[in-house]
Amino acid sequence: MVFAASLQVCGPLRAEEFPDHVVKVVVPFPAGGTADAVPRIIFDWVSRKWHQPVVIENRTGAAGNIGSELAFRSAPDGYTLLASPPPPLVINQNLYPKLGFDPVRLEPVVVMAQVPNGLFVNPANVKASSVAEFIDYLRQNPDKLTSATQGNGTTSHLTSELFQLMARVKLRHVPYRGSAPALQDLVAGNVDVMFDNLGVSLPLVEAGKLKLLAVASPKRLATLPNVPTIAETLPGFEAVAWYGVVAPPGTPRSVIDKVNADVNEALTQPEVQDHLKPLSAEVFGGSVEKTADYLHREIERWGGVIKAADIKLQ
Repeated sequence: MVFAASLQVCGPLRAEEFPDHVVKVVVPFPAGGTADAVPRIIFDWVSRKWHQPVVIENRTGAAGNIGSELAFRSAPDGYTLLASPPPPLVINQNLYPKLGFDPVRLEPVVVMAQVPNGLFVNPANVKASSVAEFIDYLRQNPDKLTSATQGNGTTSHLTSELFQLMARVKLRHVPYRGSAPALQDLVAGNVDVMFDNLGVSLPLVEAGKLKLLAVASPKRLATLPNVPTIAETLPGFEAVAWYGVVAPPGTPRSVIDKVNADVNEALTQPEVQDHLKPLSAEVFGGSVEKTADYLHREIERWGGVIKAADIKLQ
């Protein structure tokens, strides 16, 4: 399966006419989280450039599948877009036996931003001060520590499984319904470890309630220069949450190119970047072709982890 950018050059709409009325951006996850905040920040600027309202509509459920199916079945005219993190775009097709939409047929538009995951531990439960020490402890105490996740098949779950595969260690999986209850139990010491995105968990580190051993970005972050990457111990390790925009199948390429160009312009604005920084969100952007290639590689990467770790929905 390959994400391919639409090659349609013209349709009933011309790019210079789009948009002439309200645009809806479906976010298939709840309001208040990073998946909701990133598109709100960016499309607030885009709406001002367009001189048209952009409405964010949260349609939650089934790991993002419900909102994604709604967008998939919408008219392919650019007036309904989908803004989503990885699960419904590159993960769920390898987990769910049947989906009500085909993620690969969605038209790639742009990846707005990335938020790296981090390896967080409860400092009272885990005494290791580095990834190497943490791995050594796990090898000497297999299956002893518990790993909280946002739920089966979520980004935090797959990141934990990737770490176990690459480090050749074993953690006990404890799935929750989202980040909030998992982090609550991690702070309380009921679980030991969690791989979570920095935007949500970093304030708990700053408050001294959790310890951040490393980040899962390929390189150290400019905002956290003293925090090592997991890849410094496990070369090639990478696990970031990202937030992409896609359109219903058949959306005219001229409209896709316009949305892509205007989102990319938004990403260069200092005011947008200033709002993204507190979320630990790093600008991604780029062409439609870059987006299509990135999504395809993400499908292959996480599909490989799901297969190797034999992850099944329970």
